[in-house]
Amino acid sequence: MKIGLLGGTFDPIHIGHLIVAEEVRVQLGLDKVLFIPARQSPLKQDRLSSPVEDRLAMVEMAVASNPFFEVSRIELERDSPSYTIETVRFLLKRSGPGTSIYFLVGLDQAMALPNWKDPLPLMEICRLVFLSRPGWPPLDFESLDRHIPRARERILSIEVPAIGISSTEIRKRVSRGVSIKYLVPEAVEEYIMSHGLYTVASIT
Repeated sequence: MKIGLLGGTFDPIHIGHLIVAEEVRVQLGLDKVLFIPARQSPLKQDRLSSPVEDRLAMVEMAVASNPFFEVSRIELERDSPSYTIETVRFLLKRSGPGTSIYFLVGLDQAMALPNWKDPLPLMEICRLVFLSRPGWPPLDFESLDRHIPRARERILSIEVPAIGISSTEIRKRVSRGVSIKYLVPEAVEEYIMSHGLYTVASIT
């Protein structure tokens, strides 16, 4: 079985996440894509995320109509920041022999790979799939190889539709009272409004 993992704070999840996940599923022939909301990303500890219950609920609503999409609570059940290698090890153990893991990550995070926890052991147990993103140059494999020997052998770089939407911009729009219709699934938009999310003026 080929499983794609798409992690993130999803604060909130938006249509860009869904479009990219479906495109990668098709291109790589994945059997399913697991959306894994993080309790707290190690790379985003300077900003408090919305409550995990809200972020999880929005992800569940967003993926409900796609039979190839699932949601995992694995990182929400930890008290510590979420590290990719720990998540991959757990899922491989649970899924059993014959499972291949493809961890999906935006190209903007590619050069931060040497700062991840245990990047080389991570690449030995899964394939990293870096996704093209508007405004970012192609993946610099030579630079990665200097920091992580033979990194290019375990990394895939694929092009996905250029969706210029970010969770940060959505939060800002809500805080200013600007419409987010069509930027997020309708159920997610209704949830944000009915629960009063992102209305604090200090949102960044």
